[in-house]
Amino acid sequence: MTGSLFKTNFWSPDILSTIGYDSIIQHLNNGRKNCKEFEDFLKERASIEEKYGKDLLSLSRKKPCGQSEINTLKRALDVFKQQIDNVAQCHIQLAQTLREEARKIEEFREKQKIQRKKTELVMDAVHKQKSLQFKKTMDAKKNYEQKCRDKDDAEQAVHRSANVVNSKQQEKLFVKLATSKTAAEDSDKAYMQHINTLDKIREEWQSEHIKACEVFEAQECARINFFRNALWLHVNQLSKQCVTSDDMYEQVRKSLEMCSIEKDIEYFVNQRKTGQTPPAPIMYENFYCPQKNAAPPGKATGTNLARRGPLPVPKSLPDDPDYSLVDNYSLIYQ
Repeated sequence: MTGSLFKTNFWSPDILSTIGYDSIIQHLNNGRKNCKEFEDFLKERASIEEKYGKDLLSLSRKKPCGQSEINTLKRALDVFKQQIDNVAQCHIQLAQTLREEARKIEEFREKQKIQRKKTELVMDAVHKQKSLQFKKTMDAKKNYEQKCRDKDDAEQAVHRSANVVNSKQQEKLFVKLATSKTAAEDSDKAYMQHINTLDKIREEWQSEHIKACEVFEAQECARINFFRNALWLHVNQLSKQCVTSDDMYEQVRKSLEMCSIEKDIEYFVNQRKTGQTPPAPIMYENFYCPQKNAAPPGKATGTNLARRGPLPVPKSLPDDPDYSLVDNYSLIYQ
């Protein structure tokens, strides 16, 4: 892993560049954002689990489900309702567990944020100090180069005036040359001092940069490990929820195995039976002789002369005034 260390792979030849440091900070910010997204995911999943659990609990306790069943099937349904209630409670408990995991992620993020802040403050200070000293050094360099040019110009002026008889003019040139040499020497010393100071600041910055890389790398390793474990724990909790729910459903299956169709039928018959004697057949009753000419219902489809026998002979004779005649029509066949 030596070739992949932060401290050996995030540099730039430009002394003012912070591209390596900025790249690390951007990556850490992305990691912190990813943890926040997973935290929000757990919170939303917890809300879903809680709502589902409460809805399932309400369904189990308020919605009728085979409430008029009897005997073994009724017992199986009671187990079913109870286990659905238990599953609902498990989902509500899972919601609380997920919220607790989300809280742990939030605490981890905030802890890393505080640790990072200390290192970032140090790095911001050395970056600022390095930039200021570099600017001072460049200004000193410009001043030094200008003083050197002034000295060169003064020397050339003295050489050009070597044949000039005017001593006062030569004296002025020598004074100017002496002054420019002194200024050049002073600027050179100042320039060297700034260079030395800048080098010390550069070394200090490099040292702090290495320390920061080590801190940030350790944080990133911890974050990846924490995130991985949190995700692993989350899916384990979901698996456990499924196993627990299946164990509860297994109780329902076992109760259904104890359900007996024959026993339920027998139980219903014993509890609700109304008697073992069916109604007797309704007999046919002849209007003229209801006692002698009775027949079962459905078999008397018409007049059966063979079974009824002859018509009775009226006691009254045709001459009897009580015997009825209608338009010379007699009820007695002649």
